[in-house]
Amino acid sequence: MSKAITTEGQVIDVFAAAGLKTPDIGILDDQFLAEVRGLKHKNVAAELLEKLLKDELKVRSKRNLVQSQVFSEKLKKTLNAYHNRAISTMEVLEELIKLAKEMDAATKRGVDLGLSDDEVAFYDALAANESAVQAMGDDKLKLIAAELIAQVRKSVTIDWTLREGSRARIRVMVKRILNKYGYPPDLQDEAVKTVLAQAELLCRDWATA
Repeated sequence: MSKAITTEGQVIDVFAAAGLKTPDIGILDDQFLAEVRGLKHKNVAAELLEKLLKDELKVRSKRNLVQSQVFSEKLKKTLNAYHNRAISTMEVLEELIKLAKEMDAATKRGVDLGLSDDEVAFYDALAANESAVQAMGDDKLKLIAAELIAQVRKSVTIDWTLREGSRARIRVMVKRILNKYGYPPDLQDEAVKTVLAQAELLCRDWATA
């Protein structure tokens, strides 16, 4: 995603072209999105949203594995359709606005659930399979996420990902917690993999805290 684009023969800064100040990452609220939708040059508006969404995904990729993967795939699919001329500029703009609202809703969901950012990341790892959500429910998944963070956080070291023995111990501990709360056995292997991958994103902060 380049910062500049060509409009009417001139290379212009995407935010200046939009007549908007460069926003802080994560303020893709309804008012801002309405302003973007109302911009005269729809290609400028689409470029602006693409940049903001990619910036936001860079932040989420360092904190929330599942969210960053899900939204990155959706963004890639939308942009591919646009570049292949399967959808128009107006259509891609609407798809990007829809995606921005989904990302905002994902952030607010964590607040509504009363979870910290780290807890949301582990909750999402556990809820990546819809069958698990249906079988367990939000309240039980919240309990599992909280216990996983408490126990994994106490167990990780900076180099734990390089030590198979350490990984094996944490893998067993995660599975024991899932069993404790009745997480569906047929979904546990995939959940353990996702939880460990999520822990790898956060463990450096934890190990040096």
